[in-house]
Amino acid sequence: MRSFTLVQNLLTALVIPFLALIVGLSSLPGIYILFKIMDFFGTSASTFNQIESVPLEDFVVVGIGLGMGITAWGVTLVISSGLLGGLFRPRLEPGRYPLKSFVTIQWAWSMIFHRIALFFLPFLVPSFIGNAFYRMSGAKLGRGVQINTAHVNDAGSVTLEDGVVIGGNAIINAHLTEKGELVMAPVVIGKDALIGMGSVIQPGCVIGEGATVASRAVVPKWTKIPPGEVWAGIPARCIRLADGSKPEH
Repeated sequence: MRSFTLVQNLLTALVIPFLALIVGLSSLPGIYILFKIMDFFGTSASTFNQIESVPLEDFVVVGIGLGMGITAWGVTLVISSGLLGGLFRPRLEPGRYPLKSFVTIQWAWSMIFHRIALFFLPFLVPSFIGNAFYRMSGAKLGRGVQINTAHVNDAGSVTLEDGVVIGGNAIINAHLTEKGELVMAPVVIGKDALIGMGSVIQPGCVIGEGATVASRAVVPKWTKIPPGEVWAGIPARCIRLADGSKPEH
């Protein structure tokens, strides 16, 4: 794609004020709650002109109001980012695309909303709000899914079936870049599978029903883990078969 760097820099310049707009608008519920709490307790900004004479309870009121306001801002930011991320996510077919192409710009644009959500998303996983964010972003989640990470990337290309548990700070990628190309491939994690803390799942992986990926394992791209097996290591390899026996190497 000609003039890719110029287009990239121009879009970056346009995106920054757009990000500021989203963050600012998301803060409105929080600001409203803060001022309502201060008003309810008869506390105002003018009270703090002479800080030495301010009663301790006024500081308590403002502290509580700020806490509730920040929380409201964070939740609003995550929900709005999920809605926008789902609305603008690219509907890309699995495959390889030139890194300097319009497809890459589409993909990068969709990832922006996930980055905005990271202001507060790590504090909301695992929770129904975190799951709602991923669903709105396009992920397919079954019943009873537990996601304890803010790094399920490319949510629109990720499927987590019933009962899946994703450990803390695990990373699931449906993309990677290599040899000047953007590689996109969906990730499917089967029913009741466990993805350990800090592990990395690369594009195109299919994790079978009831399988386990051990903590900090790295599952290479396009790996298929059979149901019930336990995989560990870098790169991840089978260390226990579905029947409980150890594989022969």
